[in-house]
Formats: sequence, structure tokens, C-alpha cells
Amino acid sequence: MKKITVVGSGFAALTAVRELRKKKVDAEITLVSPQPLFEYLPGIIWIPSGLRKADDLRIPLQNFFQRMRVRHHPAAATGLIDGGRTLLTEQGEIENDGLLICSGGRFLKKLPGIEHVITPCEGIAAAEQIRDRLKELQGGTIAIGFGGNPKEPNAMRGGPMFEFLFGIDQQLRREGRRDKFRMIFFTPGEKPGQRLGPKAVEGLLREMKKRDIDTHLGHKMKGFAENRVMTEGGEFDADLILFMPGMTGNQWFDNSELPRSPGGLIQADAHCKVAGMEAVYVAGDSGSFPGPEWMPKQAHMADLQARAAVANLIAELRDQPADATFRAELICIVDSQNAGMLVTRTEKRNFMLPPMRLLHWVKRVYEWWYLQQYR
Repeated sequence: MKKITVVGSGFAALTAVRELRKKKVDAEITLVSPQPLFEYLPGIIWIPSGLRKADDLRIPLQNFFQRMRVRHHPAAATGLIDGGRTLLTEQGEIENDGLLICSGGRFLKKLPGIEHVITPCEGIAAAEQIRDRLKELQGGTIAIGFGGNPKEPNAMRGGPMFEFLFGIDQQLRREGRRDKFRMIFFTPGEKPGQRLGPKAVEGLLREMKKRDIDTHLGHKMKGFAENRVMTEGGEFDADLILFMPGMTGNQWFDNSELPRSPGGLIQADAHCKVAGMEAVYVAGDSGSFPGPEWMPKQAHMADLQARAAVANLIAELRDQPADATFRAELICIVDSQNAGMLVTRTEKRNFMLPPMRLLHWVKRVYEWWYLQQYR
């Protein structure tokens, strides 16, 4: 029986497990993560308003692992040796015949003063901190923005920041205190949401103007102070700063033979295979893949890559052609608590629907459906 190790317990990792069992692989599967827990991060946009609580988005995985016949190894990865055949962890070494790396990414925290900002996608605790700060504030300025990794243009996650921007605006309006706050959106890019496509840029800017949200665009970031955002184009005060920096690879990659991209991610080919290594594949935020510059770092893309990675790992272990690929596809609903704007992008087309109440409910129903398979 082959031994397959999966690193991580996020979207790509859990999709990989389901695909392995769906394809009836006769293998011993070991999943490595600190806890047997899945956090559904797309739902954290609803925590500040109270629409979601932490327990709604934290899914214990013991039942899922039992159904999938997965052995959970409760530890963090710390390195990789023997050409990928031995994974090092906090709780010992794990040997494998095939390795799937789905351990996500790490946010770049190099800007001076970044300790003064909240990075929402760090997890549920960050969203709860936003919730609590909003309750404390009686008025002032809320600044929301994102940056990137200059060495890895697509290693960024801007979509959720638009959702926090519009969601907090809607929450303050519902609470009858929007007039007590100034809201500013900032990013080094001149066209916010450009990776979502030209139509999305127009729609997002139009929505900001409609909601009386100021913008500070096209200026390189210099850093932050406790109540201040500093860019090369000027500075402004802020009582609450939400900022999503660019992404890079996990720290444990440094203690490995894994090939790295200029931005610090694992270098992979169009088949999700790690360059120069046998039976080692990567999916999701951990990898740097060939494709269009707008290819997103999002859950849907991670799922697509995980399916391709599993198909190719199985083929390689069976001495068959490993030629499965994934399509570059962006699908997101930019939610604002009571409505949603649908944006899709492929290499052939870019499509957008304006904010609609129905799309808010589509996003909620999708969350329920997605989490059912892991409960």
C-alpha cells in the first residue's frame, strides 16, 4: 500500500483528500496540520456584523477523517528531506511515496509599523478584533486597503478587502452611525481590483463613490503608525486600519530542497508538479504556477489545482502519463452584507453582474453546501 502525505487542512488539502478517495486510491493517507480543524475563511467577512460567529466557521474534522480513512498527524511541518520522501514535523518524521503540499501562504509583514494594522485573512481572531474595535469606536476614520508581493504579482488577496469595505459601510448605515465615520480605501495600484478585470474596476469605483468612500490610489506604501497610513503620495490619519499585505511561502520551505519562485512560493508546472522532484505536488496558495497574471489566490482556484495535483500524483505512482492540468478561473461574489456583485474571469472572457440581493443569498447557500461535506 502506498503512503501519501498531505500537508495542510485548508481548501486544497481537503479537496485533495476527497479526490484521492473518490478515485479509490488504495493508499494510506496521512494529513499533517496543527489541529484537526477547517476554518472557512470566506465567511469571516460576516463576523464584524454578527451575521457569523466563530463556531459557525470552525469545522472539526475528526468525522471527516474517519469517513475518508485519514490518519491525522497533529503537528506543523518544519522541513523536507530525501528528495521529498521525508517530511519533517514538530512531532517527528513522516515518510511517503507521494507528497501533496497544501499548507497555504504567509503574509509579508515587512512594512514599518505593520503591527498597528489588522490583517483580516489571518483568520477568525482577526475578524473578531475588527468586530470589537467597531463596537468601541464612536466615530473617526476607517482605512481599508491591500498591497502585493512585488516579486510575485499574483501572490495577493484583494477581494476580501472590498467585502470588508462595503460590509462595514453597510453595517454602519444599518446601525445609524455611518455619518460619524470617514472611510478611505487605499492601495498602491491605480486601478483597484484590476485583476478582477476592467469591468470590475469600473463597478468597484462606482460603488465606492455611491457609498461616499474616499480613495487613495497609486502610491507606494511607506508604512504605518498607530493611527496613521503613510504612502509616497501622502499620509492620512485613521482610527482603524485594515490592511492585507502580499503573500509569500511558508517558513518551513526554507528548511527544504523545494525550488522557489522569486516571490518565495514553491515553483510548480502546469500539472502542479514541483519542479525537479518526483511525486511531489503543490496546490493552492503555497505554489507559483504558470498562467495569466490575474490568476487568483482563492479557494476556488485551490480546489481546481488540488484536483489536477491528485490526478497527476496517482498517474505518476502508477507509472502512467501525468498530464492533467487546471483551468485559470476567477469566480467571486463581492458581498456587502445585503447584496453581492458577481465577477467571473477566464482567459476568454470577463463578466460582471451589478450588486443584487439574490447574490448575497447565493453566497450564503454556497457556504452551507460547501461545509456540509466536512461536518
